Amino acid sequence: MAVQIGARPDAGFDDPLGMLRDCHRRIENFLRVLCHVAENQHEGPLGAEERNAVRSALEYFRTGGQRHTLDEEESLFPRMHAARAGDCLNALARLEEEHDEANRLHAEIDSLFLDWIESGQMSNARRESLRAAVGRLRSLYNEHIRVEEEVVFPGAAERLTPDALAAMGAEFRARRQPLA
Repeated sequence: MAVQIGARPDAGFDDPLGMLRDCHRRIENFLRVLCHVAENQHEGPLGAEERNAVRSALEYFRTGGQRHTLDEEESLFPRMHAARAGDCLNALARLEEEHDEANRLHAEIDSLFLDWIESGQMSNARRESLRAAVGRLRSLYNEHIRVEEEVVFPGAAERLTPDALAAMGAEFRARRQPLA
């Protein structure tokens, strides 16, 4: 990821909630790329810059995006359940369902973009399917991220112990270690 002068550095493993927020910014940026290309490219093949940007975004969602989902579903959400985070529990169930829906949309979007890159063309019907799918994904993420950042993360900061947060950070680190 490019360095931006004056930008706040990404959070580290000692701040797992900050890491999740940072990941949300990357999700928003890569989603913006997919939306821009789907909404603004009208005919024919994608240019080299667009192909590279789309491939990078798709790869991010396959790797970083999936790791983010695991960070939430395997590290954060179980601890929130264990902490009996009352006002957050209803949100957690909905967020897990939204992860499943996002995965379905990502699979559809991946397929449509990769076919477009490979063949150099896309029918109007498939282009409309792509635009609809990225639109649904954008709407899903907008609300999903809002709920996590306004309800779940503050609830976690309030209810989870420093030891629980440290354990989350250790799990995040382990997910990012290369396989031996």
